[in-house]
Amino acid sequence: MAKIETATLGGGCFWCLEAVYQEVKGVEGVVSGYAGGHVPNPTYEQVCGKQTGHAEVVQVRYDADVVSFEDLLDIFFTIHDPTTLNRQGNDVGPQYRSAIYVHDEGQKAQAEAKIAALEAEGLWPGKFTTEVARLDVFYPAEEYHQNYFKRNPFAGYCMAVVAPKVAKFRKMHLERLRA
Repeated sequence: MAKIETATLGGGCFWCLEAVYQEVKGVEGVVSGYAGGHVPNPTYEQVCGKQTGHAEVVQVRYDADVVSFEDLLDIFFTIHDPTTLNRQGNDVGPQYRSAIYVHDEGQKAQAEAKIAALEAEGLWPGKFTTEVARLDVFYPAEEYHQNYFKRNPFAGYCMAVVAPKVAKFRKMHLERLRA
């Protein structure tokens, strides 16, 4: 029987993270949404208005016997820049912050240890800005955001931003790619 667990991650636009995690062996499902803010049931327009406190995130359901939380973090830190505060590339605002919303103390300890180890390696020129906080509530995004890259692979943003992140994941984590 599968050991299903959940991770909630924010690393810029949720379309990018969703597209990558959907390709990971052991991932059972990915939902784009919002977390970390103070407005209940926010809309995309409200989140983009930068007044809700929410980040764009993905909630990843995964079989922990196939892929670990640490594996998901390795991928997470490959596909976004954890040193840019409230931005990823041209996407600017608090909704694009780097964030790990933990579901338990084990995830918190793993996230903090991963950040410390990566900072010590010095792969990025700056200090990590990744927020590690307990998940209070997750709000799924509107339906048109779900499976966005799969449904719109030739949209300009998808070709310019999402596709390169998916390609980077495939190149750097071939062993984790779904068959």
